[in-house]
Amino acid sequence: MKTATQHSSLRAKIQTFGGFLTNMVLPNIGAFIAWGLVTAMFIKSGWFPNKNLNELVNPTIKYLLPLLLAYTGGRMVGGHRGGVLGAIGTMGLIVGSQVTQFLGAMIIGPLGGWIMKQIDHFFENRIRAGFEMIVNSFSIGIIGFVYLIINYQFIGPIIEVANNLVKAGVEGLVHTGMLPLVALINEPAKVLFLNNVIDQGIYYPLGMQQTLKLGHSLYFMLASNPGPGLGLLLAFSLFGHQAAKRTAPGAMIIHFFGGIHEMYFPYVLMKPITIIAMIFGAMSGIITGQILGGGLVAGPSPGSILAYIALTPKGHFLANTADVLVATTVTFIIAALLLKRDKTPVDDDQLEKSQQQLEQMKSSPQSTTTTSESATTTPVSVTQIEQFHKVSFACDAGMGSSAMGATSFRKRLAKLGVSNVSVKYYRIEDVPADSDVVVVHQDLAERTRRAHPQLPIISLNNYLQDPQLEQLANLIADKNK
Repeated sequence: MKTATQHSSLRAKIQTFGGFLTNMVLPNIGAFIAWGLVTAMFIKSGWFPNKNLNELVNPTIKYLLPLLLAYTGGRMVGGHRGGVLGAIGTMGLIVGSQVTQFLGAMIIGPLGGWIMKQIDHFFENRIRAGFEMIVNSFSIGIIGFVYLIINYQFIGPIIEVANNLVKAGVEGLVHTGMLPLVALINEPAKVLFLNNVIDQGIYYPLGMQQTLKLGHSLYFMLASNPGPGLGLLLAFSLFGHQAAKRTAPGAMIIHFFGGIHEMYFPYVLMKPITIIAMIFGAMSGIITGQILGGGLVAGPSPGSILAYIALTPKGHFLANTADVLVATTVTFIIAALLLKRDKTPVDDDQLEKSQQQLEQMKSSPQSTTTTSESATTTPVSVTQIEQFHKVSFACDAGMGSSAMGATSFRKRLAKLGVSNVSVKYYRIEDVPADSDVVVVHQDLAERTRRAHPQLPIISLNNYLQDPQLEQLANLIADKNK
């Protein structure tokens, strides 16, 4: 039987994997959106059908987008040379198969980066002076030649079969009318920061392939729909208790218009029973989208209503609007009933726990920082830092909740007269080693400790409202006088 620690460790590993997939996709999201806009505008059923410009659609999705993913993944593992080898190998996949190789690019790209990293490490101290350029050029050329052929002859067909199996499984859910059941997985996964494995790894590739045929895809809306989160926060705004009722309206604006879904996660965690409302709300939205033929032309990142509007193709505004509104309404009604029936003032208890956690952080370094077996040093307590120079906010992709938290905290410091402290946001694995402290959501704390065992870590329930932020800001102001 697995212990709680083992379950937590497994979740951290899945989060890390999902974060890796996300960071292959997000730097290239502009290219995906550009392709989606070209598709929405110039295909036969688009806003401005154009036979010549329509010729951009197929080559872009077949070659450009997979190669960008592969290069990014390879570069993340093996630097620029790893990115180049990953792109070379993916070209073999593309030519050697008949499906769009998003899945293949996400595998072969990072693998190419790893291979290049091992080869460079092997030659690192074996090259005679003056021969560096020729060895570096021919090593990647020869390995790229072999990697290209292997992927063309063998790996491409295998990944094509795997891609078709995944596609057939999801399409089977569609044909049997069971697609709404994916909400049973999506909604709990989102609250636990595990959604990126599903969204970036499965829904986006399937959505791109379907868009190529139909001009739009509902797959892009399965996990990104802002409706359920809006309904939940609206219910807390009207029927929540104390702190939750006060903070929900601000969170609602950031979630719905800013597309940062992490804003509603703490509210679900305060009242776990409200996950029922989220699931049924998401299900109702999917059913509405299926019936009315809703869909987007590309993955909305972030999942904002503004992104939904921009990526809705001609003739689908009614369907997509109904999808979001129905999901919002169903979630609101169920969440409101649950909140009205539950009179337990969880908000106060939650804030008290946060305060206790902060006191433990001050008195014991081990309460907010954890070392791994491989760590060579033990992080100092935050209160032991003589002067602060760099505060790093971190999240799964380094673009959503951490960016919002860093901006808010920077303003908080400015009000206290502190201007000599760098406050920036990063994805967890990219946090600089010279950070004085890392601020992260509590559900991502273990993953952060695994990545940075030498750094002090403060884990929060909420990037904006957690009392630990006020305490940290006051501490920094005192230390940096």
